Amino acid sequence: MTVHTEPSADDDVPLISNRFLYRLTAIIALLAAVTVAISLAGRWYGEHMALGGHTASPEVFSVQIGTDTIALAANTIRNREQRHSGPTERVDLYLTWPGLEGYRDDLKAQFNSITGPGHLLFLQLSQGTMTRDMSGRLGPIYSHMFEGAPLPAPHGLTMHRLRADSGYRDEVIYTAKRDGMPDYVVRCLVPVEAQLATGGDCQRDIRVGRDLSVLYRFSAAVLKDWYHIDAAISAFVEERLSGGIPGTGGNSL
Repeated sequence: MTVHTEPSADDDVPLISNRFLYRLTAIIALLAAVTVAISLAGRWYGEHMALGGHTASPEVFSVQIGTDTIALAANTIRNREQRHSGPTERVDLYLTWPGLEGYRDDLKAQFNSITGPGHLLFLQLSQGTMTRDMSGRLGPIYSHMFEGAPLPAPHGLTMHRLRADSGYRDEVIYTAKRDGMPDYVVRCLVPVEAQLATGGDCQRDIRVGRDLSVLYRFSAAVLKDWYHIDAAISAFVEERLSGGIPGTGGNSL
């Protein structure tokens, strides 16, 4: 005998409800949106990390240091927090050598180099606190720290070793005669091997403008260009003190 059963109400219920499908679709959409957001954020963060604080912006700031006012492009200012107009105690710059250019995307490798010296010049502009710059301190200060006879050095320089108690351990001072100008003076930490040179082996300061001290550092790898570096930095700062930025219609030397 065949037994017939009535269909149960549960037999009409789908295995997956519409409500569940809606929730699942919403969760998938949310996850997709989060994935896109993470991807975009990661790309933004990666690009900013790659810049490492650099900017290619040519925006010009009018910076007041003591009694001097200087016009500086944003891409030449090394520190992000210093990129503004108005009074400040100091501003740090970096420039390519020999081009004296600020950061650009096509120069990224030069600005981000962590191996080798890189041909960059590092400048610090501040109000002068001493009456003499480095050349002026040669006779009254540095000459009393010399030890032994001066030694001839390449590129028209003379090397002077410093006493162990001078406070400049492992450093030497190079000097050079200049026609109609005070002697050139620079302090350097000379690398044992040329490939060990860094971007700040040598240091010198000069006075520019009314009362502006320009301390600049560069690699021993470009010490051969000492004369041109000194003249170029002085001209770079003087030009911008007069209110001019090359290519903006300002004054130029």
